[in-house]
Amino acid sequence: MSFSSFSSSHLSSSGSSGYPLAAYGWDDAWAAEFAPHLERGLVPGRVVRVDRGQCDVVTADGLVRVDTEFVTPHDPLRVICTGDWAAVDPGGDPRYVREYLPRRTAFVRSTSSKRSEGQILAANVDYAIIAVSLAVELDLGRIERFLALAWESGAQPLVVLTKADLVPDPVGVAYLVQDVETAAPGVQVLAVSSTDGDGLDVLGAVVSGGTSVLLGQSGAGKSTLANALLGEDVMAVQAARDVDGKGRHTTTTRNLLVLPGGGVLIDTPGLRGVGLFDAGSGVGQVFAEIEELAQGCRFLDCAHVAEPGCAVLAALESGVLPERRLESYRKLLRENQRIVAKTDARVRNELRREWKRRGAEGRAAMEAKRGNRAWH
Repeated sequence: MSFSSFSSSHLSSSGSSGYPLAAYGWDDAWAAEFAPHLERGLVPGRVVRVDRGQCDVVTADGLVRVDTEFVTPHDPLRVICTGDWAAVDPGGDPRYVREYLPRRTAFVRSTSSKRSEGQILAANVDYAIIAVSLAVELDLGRIERFLALAWESGAQPLVVLTKADLVPDPVGVAYLVQDVETAAPGVQVLAVSSTDGDGLDVLGAVVSGGTSVLLGQSGAGKSTLANALLGEDVMAVQAARDVDGKGRHTTTTRNLLVLPGGGVLIDTPGLRGVGLFDAGSGVGQVFAEIEELAQGCRFLDCAHVAEPGCAVLAALESGVLPERRLESYRKLLRENQRIVAKTDARVRNELRREWKRRGAEGRAAMEAKRGNRAWH
């Protein structure tokens, strides 16, 4: 099929089961979204790789290299990225992406703690696979951070504990899975071994129905896991350091690949920093049990620090709520407030008022203590 022969009949995934883009996630909803672009003579394609102002787009006519000049706005969240569905101008040399369809989901992180910009890592993702290596000690706080970003993106998170073959005791693996499950309410946790193949059939079945993005630190075994799911050595693999399980970035760009069992996979470079970016609802979902407890607090604006009638603190004192969970919740909330405050004047003012209120309360408490000492 050539660009010149492309027509509206080729847009329907249900009307033509052999439509080439169906394997990349094209469906009737995308077809309906694209109809106005088709009338302008543009053709659809999915972005499978982006680098240096150009991107590779898979179309019904095959893979083409196109320029992104027309879709590179100043807003970093609106730049084209892997996973986008693009409207490609079929004529001219070079070809251009003129627009992209509105995203169903978007995985975004903060670029830096000193800046307020976000960086989009992948678009139109159904499952966010968070790869965590069992070769090193579990960092539940980091897993919770990844989960917050995943929930905020609109995708369904899935935690995959890689290198399970390095834990010889099956009971030990079960306990590790259990530990992660406590930090990931509502999220499936799988222990897999790319070496032995354990757990890969379950993972393959989960991701076969959509687009998945593979996330994690360098050395987490993402590229090895990607190769295992793909059934061939597509991604280069490097050994992780024994001392801390970290490795160099095996993957340097985000690549979208079709899985043989169905679905597509976006592999990403290892992420050293995972800053939150306006992920308030995502944090709430990660700590759903704390948010539920907070409904029983006496005050609606309870900060769960020292307020009377705080249901969260009561759960902490009774042992129902682990202290680690509450500390992690507070840390991520503070971080998210800071990044939101950089771009939202209203939030900045609210935070200033809150700081002043707490400062006044602290000073009053200190003066009361001094008065008591003087009286004695």
